[in-house]
Amino acid sequence: MTATAGDLLRTTIGALAPDPTANPVVPLVERGEAPIRTLASLALEQRWVIPADRRSFAHLAQRADPAAAAFFTTLATGEELAEAHLEAFARACGVTEDRSRAYVPLAGCQAYPAYVSWLALNAAPADAVLALTANFSAWGGYCARIAEGLRTHYGFTDESCAFFDFFAEPSPDLDDQGTAAVQAGLDTGTLNANSAHTYGTLLQRYESMFWATLS
Repeated sequence: MTATAGDLLRTTIGALAPDPTANPVVPLVERGEAPIRTLASLALEQRWVIPADRRSFAHLAQRADPAAAAFFTTLATGEELAEAHLEAFARACGVTEDRSRAYVPLAGCQAYPAYVSWLALNAAPADAVLALTANFSAWGGYCARIAEGLRTHYGFTDESCAFFDFFAEPSPDLDDQGTAAVQAGLDTGTLNANSAHTYGTLLQRYESMFWATLS
């Protein structure tokens, strides 16, 4: 029996799920043990990640068929909204404009958006949809845990946590668009599940590198 998009998404997300104990930063935030300097570095790194990812998603939307284009357009719009929320988190961590301008990003943290840019240039859009959807599943969970830790142990306000709340919030519309894009790729033969799995594996490894570099 031919696999449906839903089947493929479920199996890929399950296969690429990271080791829940592998992230060294999120548990520290949950316990209130992460120093403010680590949180500030997270904010500063995300100031580089978010606009880079937004441009990558916009480029993928331009290359994609209508179903995948809708998915990537939603992602690009989401990054723009998240960027606005990021400023409140940065301020709560004591990040000033002078500090932000002087900050030199860490290579281990910027490897992830660099690879997303590679996908934007080289990957079949349907393959990128599948790989990114699997990766976002883990990212959303991390954000929910960070937001809870910031409120409980650091006294951060809702405004300061909005960046993480945004990514933690389920997005049924985006899920539907991702499923439609994967199904279109299956129907047209433009999706290569093996390539998507490779891309997703690398995304997870680069994300693990991001957190390890911050710790």
